[in-house]
Amino acid sequence: METREINPWTWQDGFGFAHAREATGATRFLTLSGQCATDASGAPQYPGDMAAQLALAVANLGEVLAQAGMSYANVQGIRIFTTDMDATLANWGALIGPFVEAGHRPASTLVGTTRLFSPDLLVEIEATACV
Repeated sequence: METREINPWTWQDGFGFAHAREATGATRFLTLSGQCATDASGAPQYPGDMAAQLALAVANLGEVLAQAGMSYANVQGIRIFTTDMDATLANWGALIGPFVEAGHRPASTLVGTTRLFSPDLLVEIEATACV
């Protein structure tokens, strides 16, 4: 499989994402449900702490990827849903850290919403990946 970034502009560089990713020759695709800051039983963790919730949601994303034999480098796109846009942007590094470490920039969308499945949750991350 080969991938490439498509970036007609450069403003996204500071956010660590690409405007688009193209994958050719992929043989397996994975669609991940929204990952939140929950423990193994689904109980919300770190109420009110956006940095901790972002870090756990991304770690949970990484666990699902690993179970599928993939890594952050296989993620082609992420969609982030947040109940607090300012706090998400202020803690953006907690979100993109694992992707930066992998030397990979997925396409991304950031959406503000009024509530997630639990009022204690501040952020949810969906993804698509391929190999």
